[in-house]
Amino acid sequence: MPLDFNKRQNMSSIFVFPGQGAQSVGMGRELYENNAAARAVFDEVDAALGEKLSDIIFNGPAEELTLTANVQPAIMATSIAMLRASGAKLPEFVAGHSLGEYTALCATGALSVGDAAKLLRVRGNAMQAAVPVGQGMTAVLLGLDIDAVREICSETDCDVANDNSPGQVVISGARAVVEKTMEIAKERGAKRAMPLALSVPVHCRIQAPAAEQMQAAIESVKFNTPCVPLISNKTCAPLTDIAEIKEALVYQITHGVRWRESVLNMAEMGITEMIEVGPGNVLTGLCSRITDKITAKKLEI
Repeated sequence: MPLDFNKRQNMSSIFVFPGQGAQSVGMGRELYENNAAARAVFDEVDAALGEKLSDIIFNGPAEELTLTANVQPAIMATSIAMLRASGAKLPEFVAGHSLGEYTALCATGALSVGDAAKLLRVRGNAMQAAVPVGQGMTAVLLGLDIDAVREICSETDCDVANDNSPGQVVISGARAVVEKTMEIAKERGAKRAMPLALSVPVHCRIQAPAAEQMQAAIESVKFNTPCVPLISNKTCAPLTDIAEIKEALVYQITHGVRWRESVLNMAEMGITEMIEVGPGNVLTGLCSRITDKITAKKLEI
């Protein structure tokens, strides 16, 4: 009898994979030098892209690594290298924050490493091309709940890019719109309103041209049914159907990441352990602010 993912299961675990912001120059270099499985991942990404992205990952400069066309496949490569180096078996579920969904799908066998790298390179280039440099902005608001932020965004025509945790919401869109939203947010009690160091605005309607490009790119790549369900940024629920997964990947280009809701739903499903796989510990920190029903930690390598 198949599992009903909407009903609470017995204790279970999830691997989660980070998005942009987790990167740092030098990430994964020690694994590359000392672990054959990790080295094979970076080599496969370099071969798929036809360039030595690994050199930028390991040696920088930071300005080049943080370009969205580089950082997206870079974080995926480092995360999968960590997973392969650890030898860990996948738990009952996976999830990813933004680009982390591609990493999660790679971990489940739904995408090859090379195809994931190619898709993320297309995604990064398409996002950069959709909005001329300097015309878009992404910012984080601290100290306001999601409903208050949504109300402000409805007044300014801004988009909620990430509902990360209680009191941490990321907004995105045209620069003037985001600046106005930040100003109003501070007037209404936000503790902080800060632009993020991203080269493009993310998860917003002005990325519609990028979504169109990703639709075509995704259809050109072979997807397999994931070996465990992906808890989607779009639905906050488990997905295994390939058509639904493809649709969700296109959808997330122009819509926000519902991470807070996803984690709450994980807890309702009976997930009690979250293991973050990748550089940094952003998702581990967010989990502790969302629920006390899930214990979050980094993957041990």
